[in-house]
Amino acid sequence: MEISKAELASAAAASGAAIPELRGAEILVKALQAENVKYVWGYPGGAVLHIYDAFYKQDTIQHVLVRHEQAAVHAADGYARATGDVGVALVTSGPGVTNAITGIATAYMDSIPMVIITGQVPTAAIGLDAFQECDTVGITRPIVKHNFLVKDVRQMADVMKKAFHIARSGRPGPVVVDIPKDVSFNKTPYAGYPETVEMRSYNPVRKGHGGQIRKALQLLLNAKRPYIYTGGGVLLGDATAELRTLVDLLNYPVTNTLMGLGAFPATDRRFLGMLGMHGTIEANNAMQNCDVLLAVGARFDDRVIGNPKHFAQNERKIIHIDIDPSSISKRVKVDVPIVGDVKDVLTELIHMIRETTTRADEKAMADWWKTIEGWRSRDCLKYDRNNKDVIKPQYVVETLWNLTKDVDTYVTSDVGQHQMWAAQFYKFNEPRRWINSGGLGTMGVGIPYAMGIKLARPESEVYCITGEGSVQMCIQELSTCLQYNTPIKVISLNNRYLGMVRQWQEIEYSGRYSHSYMDALPNFVKLAEAYGHVGMLIERPQDVEPALREARKLKDRTVFMDFRTDPSENVFPMVQAGKGITEMLLGSEDL
Repeated sequence: MEISKAELASAAAASGAAIPELRGAEILVKALQAENVKYVWGYPGGAVLHIYDAFYKQDTIQHVLVRHEQAAVHAADGYARATGDVGVALVTSGPGVTNAITGIATAYMDSIPMVIITGQVPTAAIGLDAFQECDTVGITRPIVKHNFLVKDVRQMADVMKKAFHIARSGRPGPVVVDIPKDVSFNKTPYAGYPETVEMRSYNPVRKGHGGQIRKALQLLLNAKRPYIYTGGGVLLGDATAELRTLVDLLNYPVTNTLMGLGAFPATDRRFLGMLGMHGTIEANNAMQNCDVLLAVGARFDDRVIGNPKHFAQNERKIIHIDIDPSSISKRVKVDVPIVGDVKDVLTELIHMIRETTTRADEKAMADWWKTIEGWRSRDCLKYDRNNKDVIKPQYVVETLWNLTKDVDTYVTSDVGQHQMWAAQFYKFNEPRRWINSGGLGTMGVGIPYAMGIKLARPESEVYCITGEGSVQMCIQELSTCLQYNTPIKVISLNNRYLGMVRQWQEIEYSGRYSHSYMDALPNFVKLAEAYGHVGMLIERPQDVEPALREARKLKDRTVFMDFRTDPSENVFPMVQAGKGITEMLLGSEDL
């Protein structure tokens, strides 16, 4: 039986023990401790000094001082993506909040569970244009799952309980808790952190509708050309084991989105590679030509299906499993919608398959696999592997994969060509090992992501695959890596261009390279050394593997590897904007 706060107070009074009075900042720290928070990434400022003073008086949570608030949110985000725990960031009011916006939006687009604690001016000063005031609730409203303004210290514990519950349940996402300075200073009796939370307006559905799951089962077992399409929801829902069991039972082809890589082993022959704008021929053609499509934790976004009208040309039955009902039939009309937690729904589907004796048509499946192998035989990811004059970026990623495939390895990336090459050529066999910004496409996340992951997984190898453009957006965090001993390995595929911009300008704008050339790059080796790390310059293909081997030996050092790669190399396959997913450019010969 649960004991209410009133009963606790009454019992304490009867026994003569007074309920302690705590400041709001102290209650906040106790809430984080109750939620088993291990790390908080942040940057202090006037509005949060009471909170920082409370952190000074405890030793169970490590605060990591970043060099920019954007990196605080990115690092907490990377930690959340790799561990599945709620990431926590702490920033001050005004510019602290506005600097954090990009990180919050990045987490929101990819449904990452986070709590971002923001300082606010004292309640009496709100709305008076006080020093370092901004409307945090208003600014963040479109890019959070929910936000709170704590107006009374008595609300602190309940608000924090709700914030963590909202962030991690249903479709995960970032929650902002805005705390005025006086609220963090004021005292109130504290009878303990709530054990349960009830929110009448927020009750996400977990269990899928049994009748809909049976309809899905019938469609799947009667399919002639079935296909399983999965996204980041499988990883967020910790449903990779269930997905692998399902594929083992059905022996159907499967694809992952950019955000879903690792949900199914990339080295398994039933995996057709990533699909979408830079997906494989076999993955995209199977998507377009299947007769029954099972979509799990994916949202049919523009980078996956291309032009919706083109996608709709071929008739197929679509089953869509998702925790978020608003994602179903948002871009593509589906036939069997199933709202529920993907882990629960897949578990129920697996149970039904095991109970039935019906199995797929063997001849039809053999024909389908024969068609798929025909597409696969075209080797759409081929590149000039014999080039001895210039480093091909794909070769760097392939070499990294060959050297690290047998050890626990995490790979982060920034955004651009290097991101796509990492997704195409590093074969992710395990979940939560590929950490990148998908929905928002945020440059600068790579080093903070890696930094956050290395704290969570100190025994694992952590690599940041980046470009010379992206890496400069948060390069100051190399200082944080030194202070907190997070020895990551940075692999910069340096082609002296904003590569993806240059590629589009070559293809869509007749080679008019408007402001995409990096004309005054720093000496990255000296820069890395200035931050206290190891810098390497690699300019010849034959030096790629020795450099990576040397970097791996330096287990306790952050190493920045500046690979000078072919500036003319493009990412293929490629689906141009407005085209269908089977209308792919496979190489320069198609331009």
